[in-house]
Parts: sequence; structure tokens; C-alpha cells
Amino acid sequence: MSDMIPEVSFFEVLRNASRILKNPLPFHHKNFEKHGDIFRVNLGFGQSVIFTRDAGLAKHTLQKHHRNYRKSELQTRDLAKYIGEGLLTADGEKWLEQRRLIQPAFHKKKLEEIIVTIKSVVVAELSKIKPNKTFNIYPLMGDLAFQVVAKSLFSYTDTKNIISRLQYITETAQKSLIKEIRQPYKRWWFHLNGKIKGTLRLTQEARDILNGIIEERKNSKEKYNDLLDMLLEARYEDGSAMDNEQLIDEILILFTAGHETTSNALTFTLLLLANHPEIQEKVYQEVSDMFSSDISAIEQIAKYQYTKQCIEESMRLYPPAYFSDRVAIEDDMYKDFFLKKGTTILISFFEIHKHKDLWKDPLSFNPDRFAPEIDKKEYSDSYFPFGAGPRMCIGNNFAMYEMVLAISELVRKYKITPSFNTIEIKPLITLKPKNALLSLTLR
Repeated sequence: MSDMIPEVSFFEVLRNASRILKNPLPFHHKNFEKHGDIFRVNLGFGQSVIFTRDAGLAKHTLQKHHRNYRKSELQTRDLAKYIGEGLLTADGEKWLEQRRLIQPAFHKKKLEEIIVTIKSVVVAELSKIKPNKTFNIYPLMGDLAFQVVAKSLFSYTDTKNIISRLQYITETAQKSLIKEIRQPYKRWWFHLNGKIKGTLRLTQEARDILNGIIEERKNSKEKYNDLLDMLLEARYEDGSAMDNEQLIDEILILFTAGHETTSNALTFTLLLLANHPEIQEKVYQEVSDMFSSDISAIEQIAKYQYTKQCIEESMRLYPPAYFSDRVAIEDDMYKDFFLKKGTTILISFFEIHKHKDLWKDPLSFNPDRFAPEIDKKEYSDSYFPFGAGPRMCIGNNFAMYEMVLAISELVRKYKITPSFNTIEIKPLITLKPKNALLSLTLR
């Protein structure tokens, strides 16, 4: 049965190697158009990967039959080397135990206690904007997203230098990992020239900093009601708490997963609003009409429905987590396809979100797709901005609250004008924007 899956030869991969290294998405798209929604890529030496933009297969592996699949070593071992074994990188029983422990901290009711912090960070970061100048908005959104995670974790304010250092270390570790993933044949060289050792030394420094913060908090008698308090109070089924090492793993994962994907989504949303002034105007009408000093941050989030739709549509066109992968633990069947034990499946959310059989006019920016009157069933099986199934992103509500507050605050104050011709992308571990040049003028 498995021979029903069309195959891209190893020769074809080698012929396109430099293009794939730069940006693999056009290569993927060309083969999806040629071979259909499922094809196999021969990687040589007896190795292959199945690529899919079949939304049904995505649901099958991530949700309906998730117990028969695990994450690949790229998402577990390689990433864990730098950020530890936490919710993102753990597998099996360890993952389940951590998920049960941490989930309550991200319930909507708990997050309401943190929303005031998120709003104050958003306002402070956006005050750094210099209007009437063309600049790359991405670094600003990166700083904003990192500060939001940091202040939501450690709400006290005397951590400016510490947070800057943690941000530097997190970003350096990610750059190192990308190089290792994109150029696996150079790993011996990265070991030899001390690159990997240097990055591991930096991540140890981050762990030491976090350990100091945790110890200081444990010895303090004060309550901050931030994420760190919630994680310290969390208990396993036997009544025990996380030890410091596990706690540090989880905090590093919150930094890594929580800031880059959000800064990507915020930037793409702003680029799209800049390119569609009529949609930007609708957002402005929503956030300026309702804005008053009496409305709390949580009420703003509830009322800014159209703003939320713009973010949802932006994440359809440019999903920050643009792919996921799974490895079959046992033989499996999907429709007529036989999936052998050990098969690696790479799911392209980027392609599913633009599939012409799943979306009407898929390449256009149309926030009305997500209007409240639209039945969610129309798109729920083909929309994966935060993944799907039990491993769906635990911070999805947190991220959406933050993004609604940031976009509404920015559009209320500034008119956004594009200083670019087309939206450019840079697919790394996440889908990043490239040359995000905008001009902001005070309204």
C-alpha cells in the first residue's frame, strides 16, 4: 500500500539543496501541486519523510490517533539540549504529567490576574516608537513579546538587566539550533570550533540566573500572583511540587515558545493591516469608539472582536508554527495509505491554511472568515494556528490576549503605512517576517 505515495527522488533533493537551505517552502509547494496532498521525499541512505497538506491526516496524527505518534528528535532531543525537558520537548508519561500540572496556570480565570501586567508592558514597549520614521517593526515586537512573558513570570520590576540577558541567551541558542538543523553535515565542525560548547555555556548561565530568581521567590514571603507563583504552587498527584531544574526547563520553554511565535504573528498582522488600509480603518473604528478609561483590559479583549479576527486571519496566512512533525510508533493506516512504524510525517500548516479546496480565495486577507456568525465547523478542521490535539499550545489564550491588546493599542495611536512592496518570509524554526519596514504616524 505504501507505494501509492508519490516520491520525490534524492537526486531532486540534491539538485535543489541550496534553494531548500534558503527557503524550503517553494520546493514543498511545487511538489504538492505536482503530486497531490501527500508525497514522500527520499533523503538518501534509506531515509525518507512523508510531507502532507491533507488536513485529515494532520487531525489523524495530532488528535484522533495521537497515541500512535511521537514528536521527532528535532522537537525533543535537539531542542531539549538547549532548553531542557519541559512541556514542549518532553514525550510520553513525562509530558502528560507536566501538562496536567501546568494547565491550570493557563486557564482563562487565572490569566485574568495577569492581564493588567500584560497591558502595562504593551503600553511601555509601544511608547518607544519614534513616529514618522521608516523602521523594521520586528525587533520592537520581539522585545514586546519577550518583556510580556518575563513580566508575567516575574512581575516585580527590578529585573531589567536580567531580562535583557535572558533574551540575548534565548535568541543566541535558537540561532545555534537553526544552524545545526539546516546544516547537519557541519555538526562535527560546530563541536570542533566550540560553537556548541559556547551555546551550552550560555544556556547554563540562563539556568543559574533563573535558579537565583526561584530561590529568591521561595525565600520571600510576598505573593505576586504571577506565573512563577502559579508554577511554584502547582502540585503533582502525589502532592509534591516541581523541583528547581524542572521549573527552569518550563520557564525556558515559556520564553522560547512564548515570545518568538507571538512577535512573528504581531508583525505579520501589522504588515497586513498596513497593506489593507480599509481593514486597518475598521480596526481603528472598533478600538477608538470603545476606548475609554473605564474599560478594563479584560473588557477590551472581549469587545475587540474584529481586531481578534484580523490576528486569526494573519495566523492563517502566516502561521508562526508553520509545520509540525510526528513519528509513527506502530504501523498505521490512513485512508488507503499504509504508514509503517518509524515513518516520519511532516505536516505543513502553511499549505493547509492556503489549500484552495479548504478555503475560498485562500491567498486574500479576509478577517470576515472568522466573524462570530460564521459556523466554526466551517474551518475548525483545516485551521491549526496553535497546533491540535492534546499537544495544542498551552499558551494560546495568553498569546491571543497579548496580541489583541498590542494591536488595538498600536492602531488606536498610530496610522500604519507600508514601506515594502511584498511581505517577505524567512522560514526558520518558526515562520519569521523579513524586512518588516513600516512607517507609523500619530493619529
